[in-house]
Amino acid sequence: MTAASTSAAPAPRTGPPSSSGLRISSLTVRLPLPGGKVVHAASDIDLEVAPGTVTALVGESGCGKSILASAVMNMLPAGARHSGTVTVGTGHDALDVFAAEPFRGRRVGLVPQSAATHLTPVRTARSQLAETIRLLGTARTPDELARRVGLDPDALDCYPHELSGGMAQRVAIAGALAGDPDVIVADEPTASLDRALTDHVLAVLRDCADAGAAVLLITHDLASLLRTDVADAVAVMYASRLMEAGPARAVLEDPLHDYTRDLLAALPSRGLHPIPGSPPVLTDLPEECVYHLRRPESRQSGGPTALVSVGDRRYRTRTGA
Repeated sequence: MTAASTSAAPAPRTGPPSSSGLRISSLTVRLPLPGGKVVHAASDIDLEVAPGTVTALVGESGCGKSILASAVMNMLPAGARHSGTVTVGTGHDALDVFAAEPFRGRRVGLVPQSAATHLTPVRTARSQLAETIRLLGTARTPDELARRVGLDPDALDCYPHELSGGMAQRVAIAGALAGDPDVIVADEPTASLDRALTDHVLAVLRDCADAGAAVLLITHDLASLLRTDVADAVAVMYASRLMEAGPARAVLEDPLHDYTRDLLAALPSRGLHPIPGSPPVLTDLPEECVYHLRRPESRQSGGPTALVSVGDRRYRTRTGA
């Protein structure tokens, strides 16, 4: 595991995660560029992931999903400006991830998008897991973690280049679980995996949630969400903003926002109707939702917008529309 995924060793912890979820409140992230331009990486994001649940954050590539993973891990790029809060836990147990207190690996575990580049190539998977356990001060063992993610412990004696993509991804998940974290952030964990390995990795994350963790699954793979029912909730992101959020089945079967409908209609199982145009570049975006620039007939964009609530669901629409 890389040093960025862990923090200094605390007192030993064992057992399942505590009843602590993830709350992202009014998070805005701006990335200044040379020449005065600014990337609108995230804009006024409100999202909550409850303990024991999986929330899937979906949207096309380049919409800002991965910057939320960086924010939750307090690993934003140098020079990034942010406002709002990201907290783990509630009440006296609440931890502000932007504060100085070490938390990575213990309170929040990261499953990276590319396990092959996340792992050190000149050390066995076992030695890297053992080091992670030692740094985090837990009572776990490499073999125990391997079995938990469905990996033969003998595979840990391999170097990363000797592992298949699915095996390396399960090693990365094992590393994320080494500190018994309350929250697991999985950033595109099934990218480049075949269907069988994708389903296996998603099943492992589902098991983590069933054991008490709050899992934020960042993905563009809507087809797998429809096929596996891994997610309890779905949040849809476009051009740095949340478009819709709610229970997974409701969002995927009866979307309330034009973008969610268009995104689902582009799937082969839904007719393969491509969304017109391309997602916008996030540099110097307007301060309002821009989906109307891609879908001019949309009545939910093109002016000031807000997320409105309908029961346990939210969707973005023009204020006063």
